[in-house]
Amino acid sequence: MTPSSITAAFGDVSARLDHDHVAEVELHRPPANYFDVALLAGIVDAVWWVADKGGRAVVLCAEGKHFCAGLDFGIAGKPEAESLAALYRTAGRLIDGPLPLIAAVQGSAIGGGLGLALAADFRVATPSSRFSANFARLGFHQGFGISLTLPAVVGRQRAIELLATGRRISGEDALAIGLVDRLDIDPRAGARALAGEIAASAPQAVRSIRATMRADLVERFADMVDHERAEQIRLMESADFREGIAASMARRPPEFTGR
Repeated sequence: MTPSSITAAFGDVSARLDHDHVAEVELHRPPANYFDVALLAGIVDAVWWVADKGGRAVVLCAEGKHFCAGLDFGIAGKPEAESLAALYRTAGRLIDGPLPLIAAVQGSAIGGGLGLALAADFRVATPSSRFSANFARLGFHQGFGISLTLPAVVGRQRAIELLATGRRISGEDALAIGLVDRLDIDPRAGARALAGEIAASAPQAVRSIRATMRADLVERFADMVDHERAEQIRLMESADFREGIAASMARRPPEFTGR
């Protein structure tokens, strides 16, 4: 930390704003950084704190091996409708935040963790990073607004393929299809470099440009997550969902029956 840096904590989220107007907002739930409402709310509060303190761009990063693995079904179990609603309302606040976000993705961004990375404006990863919209492999519907954000960056056809197969792709493959904007052996350093370029631009202009470019996403996000949540709740009652979670916990291929 440089002498001119300032810091703050928001639960399991920390924020550090440096003299160059670039901030790091870091998750502290290693190794997988599973999220819940409290963690997402901490990110939102940290980003607004950075904006209030004069920050111009935010690197969203995570402590530990992986960027984020989404919800932890092994600990939390099947989420209830109200808890999912609260989670997605908080995600909407992140989508509608004040500053450009650059996600620094080390390790994996899986399921809802991919949704969190897609909530950012840009993504920087390593060649060996892993991305997966694995919802169909768990037997249920995608969430976190991925129905909007994924096709926005990779195109509709590629998004359907990734969602239907649930396959994992590398950082190199992610760069090739536009899911990732840059690769760096040190994704946090790469994300800081991009954030620095953004922070060197006129801050009011950047905010205005970003608001214009994201206006449609912000307007549609709430409706989309309501639809996603309804489908998730419906499919969580299926035998395939129970099998998908059991197989994931046992690290074996699922055997789906269509029930």
